[in-house]
Amino acid sequence: MDLSDASTKAQTLIEALPYFQRYAGRSFVVKYGGNAMGDDEAAREFAEDVVLLKAVGINPVVVHGGGPQIGAMLEKLGVETQFIDGLRVTDKATAEVAEMVLSGAINKSIVGSIARAGGKAVGLSGKDGGLVTARKVERTTKDPESNIEKALDLGFVGEPSAVDTTIIEKVTASGMIPVVAPIGSGEDGHTYNINADTMAGALAAALGAARLLLLTDVDGVLDKQGKLLTDLTPQDIGKLREDGTISGGMIPKLETCVSAVEAGCEAAVVLDGRVPHAMLLEFFTARGAGTLISAA
Repeated sequence: MDLSDASTKAQTLIEALPYFQRYAGRSFVVKYGGNAMGDDEAAREFAEDVVLLKAVGINPVVVHGGGPQIGAMLEKLGVETQFIDGLRVTDKATAEVAEMVLSGAINKSIVGSIARAGGKAVGLSGKDGGLVTARKVERTTKDPESNIEKALDLGFVGEPSAVDTTIIEKVTASGMIPVVAPIGSGEDGHTYNINADTMAGALAAALGAARLLLLTDVDGVLDKQGKLLTDLTPQDIGKLREDGTISGGMIPKLETCVSAVEAGCEAAVVLDGRVPHAMLLEFFTARGAGTLISAA
């Protein structure tokens, strides 16, 4: 054995020790999706990271998306998709396909990846054990001619209205890793498709998680010069939004982070899920790897 190599590995573990101790017994909610889900190597590395978190005493909860896979299945089945202002309208047929893809193929694929990495995972959706009660999302748009606000009907697109973490706590206490599909039941009896970031944020808040982690395809939040902003507060985010530094798809992600932090999650992190073992770099090194959002 190369002693210098062994010494480097030992030093890495020593550097991580305070973080192991700090987070032992705490929950980490990880939103997993995007490019990493379609790449076998990235999926393997993600599963290894999640299994390692569990092995060192942390309780990871995985929430996954699947928009591209839903779109592909809708096309394959010949189900027509309608978009309003860039948002998918989820009618009854689309909702059924979304549940099939999210709770079925994608969820079980992630459970299988974790098993191959040496862990034990249980696939769930928000419908299981009354985990998430959903309500219909309401959106408005401005008529460009009259400038009048009009209500948008996106169909069976929902958002969490209540969260009961009992089933997550039971699965976690049994030594297994919950893998949650973003589907919920409404009080009206309908099934609703929920944005995965929103779902992850609601679970992180309800669990009082140490971290909410949103894996993206960018380094994190960048300033106007393209430099990574490593630490932000909700107040900072408000200012960055006002001056146009953050825009587009990053806005709803940061809104989710702020909501989670203000509702009981210790901190949220936005980082590039394409970087190998980005989660471990963020959690267990002094350097970090993305943008941390915390109340103070």
